[in-house]
Amino acid sequence: MVEAPTDLDLITRVAAKDAGALQALYGRHNVRIYRFITRLVSNEAIAEELANEVFIDVWRNAAKFEGRSAPTTWLYAIARNKAISSLRRRRDEALDDGMAEEIPDAGDTPEVAAQKTDKRSIIRSCLERLSEEHREVIDLVYYHEKSVREVSEITETAEATVKTRMFYARKALSALLLEAGVERGWP
Repeated sequence: MVEAPTDLDLITRVAAKDAGALQALYGRHNVRIYRFITRLVSNEAIAEELANEVFIDVWRNAAKFEGRSAPTTWLYAIARNKAISSLRRRRDEALDDGMAEEIPDAGDTPEVAAQKTDKRSIIRSCLERLSEEHREVIDLVYYHEKSVREVSEITETAEATVKTRMFYARKALSALLLEAGVERGWP
């Protein structure tokens, strides 16, 4: 039985311009990278574009990967930087009338109101209300199962800062969940 190549093996092969290795790496990580970026930019189309750009960067820069962190940590760091750059660009764009008309009505339909009673929907809504730093830490730790050290590397912040953000993020999320009528937010 042949073992599947590790992420590090794939990145090494990508550095040698092995397109098959990039396809394997893409197949293994694209969905998680896309979901991570979607949570940061709150726009599926932009997230899809940025996720593809992450793998283009991997193709271009695989030879520069030094292996000081896990390959997935490197991928998430690239994704995070792309998302932040995208958010900065979007803030700088002026909102014109045509774009304003395309913004969906924030009023709840009966269907949306019913969905909000769903615990997942409530949790997602509460997560959206957290600060960007707190939401990012929660997302990386709980949805992407990253360690404090890995989150520190991805966000380029000290481990102590990650721990502090995690503490306050949990506290704020608990308060928001209680306010929303969910007594126990963590399964």
